[in-house]
Parts: sequence; structure tokens; C-alpha cells
Amino acid sequence: MEFTEAVKLKMTSSINTRDMLIGALLRVPAQAVQRRIIQELNAAGFEELTVPHMAVLQFPGPEGVRPGILAERAGMSKQAMNQLLRSLEGLGYIVRADMPDEGRGRIVRFTKRGRAAFAKIHDILGGIEREWSAELGPTRFAQLKELLFRVWESTLTR
Repeated sequence: MEFTEAVKLKMTSSINTRDMLIGALLRVPAQAVQRRIIQELNAAGFEELTVPHMAVLQFPGPEGVRPGILAERAGMSKQAMNQLLRSLEGLGYIVRADMPDEGRGRIVRFTKRGRAAFAKIHDILGGIEREWSAELGPTRFAQLKELLFRVWESTLTR
């Protein structure tokens, strides 16, 4: 059997989710959250936003941050980040401004529309948390968040 046929066979066979490793267990819900955010943003009048824009709009947000730092946070090249920033700037969500007291340094600032979209993201995430809490139960959801906080604060994420 050729390699590609073996890969296709494995991909089409049923996947036992209990066999999933931590990467998929974290990635799949994160991607679902991002898709949901974009769907709800689009429905709320922010139709131009797409999933790739989340690399800029993700927590803690781009306000007052240099493009290079945003690229590092998102795990992407500066060139790719600058392309996203150009897109968001063209759509009226952000502006890039000179850094105070620095000659060539640039920072990102939200426009009024950008602040409104970022606030809407916060509202959407609150709704998602309420749904997940209802699904898992408040105690288990609180435990999930506590465990994720512990991983966040540990050296495991550095």
C-alpha cells in the first residue's frame, strides 16, 4: 500500500477520541471557539472579520503593542502579521501609529470599530463559558479552568 493510501485510510477510519493526545484535545476546542467567535462577530455586523484575524484580536489584544510582539504571540512571521494588520487597518479596525519617544517604532491602536469588535469578542466568550459550564457542570468547569490556569502559569507553556 502506498504511503498516501495508508494515510487516507487512517484519516477516514473512525477515530477513537479517547486516543487523542493533548495537542488535539486543546486544539479542537480552541478552533471551535475561534469559529464561533467569527460567526457571532459576523452576525453582529463585523462581517469582514475572518478566523485569521483572530491572531491579532486574541487575548490580550493588540492595543499599544508592537507588530513584532503580536507576531511572536501568534507564532507567525512578522511579514504575515503585517499582512493581517494591513487587512484590519484597511477594514477600519486598527491603526498603526508611531511609538511615543521612539523614532521608527510603531504600535497598534484600536479604532472605535476595533474596540467595539474586541468588546463583542469578550461578550461572546462569556456566553461560551456559560454554555461550557452548563455542559460540564459548574464544579467541573471551574476545575477545568483551574487546571488550564496552572498550565498557563507553569513553565510548560514557555
